[in-house]
Amino acid sequence: MSEEIQDDWLDRKLQEAVPYIEDDGFTARVLRQLPQPVQRHEYLRSFILVGMSAFASALTYVLSDGGRFILVEMFRLTTIPTIWVAAFALASGMLVMAGGIFAAMYKTNQVQS
Repeated sequence: MSEEIQDDWLDRKLQEAVPYIEDDGFTARVLRQLPQPVQRHEYLRSFILVGMSAFASALTYVLSDGGRFILVEMFRLTTIPTIWVAAFALASGMLVMAGGIFAAMYKTNQVQS
């Protein structure tokens, strides 16, 4: 019981403490001794990703007989029974809703802690 009281006392003291504890310039000295951050070329990364995506898309189009598979698959989709389309739509909606609920619960737990 006394350990619980001591923990409550310590929690209260830490919450009431000032946001900055005077350290006689220690933090500033340590920060001056740290190496300078290296500048990264993030714009180059985005160009590479977009370029590779465009290349992969063009390669896929050429290797798939000029996109003929798209027409074939669209025709196959028109022959699917309506009940299957409704079931797929319902399942997709439930999956997206479950993902949203889990994301909201995770965010709520983060805010509370």
